[in-house]
Amino acid sequence: VGSDRIAFNENYLEEISEAITKVDIKSLISQNAIKILPAKGVSRHRARKRHIQRKKGRRRGSGTRKGTAKARTPKKRKWINIIRAQRQLLKYLREKKQITPQTFRQIYKKAKGGEFRSKAHMKLYLERNNLLKEKTKK
Repeated sequence: VGSDRIAFNENYLEEISEAITKVDIKSLISQNAIKILPAKGVSRHRARKRHIQRKKGRRRGSGTRKGTAKARTPKKRKWINIIRAQRQLLKYLREKKQITPQTFRQIYKKAKGGEFRSKAHMKLYLERNNLLKEKTKK
């Protein structure tokens, strides 16, 4: 226990000054002449208050941010956004009969494996490998 956490009772000051041995000190502690104060902690009050504010959407402005938008979005969320867009494009192309069901399945698997960086990259792959059917003119 540090010296800051020891408190002497004013009524027992003479006895405390005469105490020499460990046994003397322990007996004074049992008589409540010497008290050990509780440890001081760090209050969570301000942290709780800040947390409530953040839940409301405060303290989230550009001045608070340290990382870039890319750094602040989790990798999983980024992946979800990319794969959803790619799958949406694939379904659209299949509905419009621009790709065959076999091609759809092949490209779907490649997208799942992370082969395409973006929708544009996927379109480029389809065009280069002649997997897109020609649009019929009416």
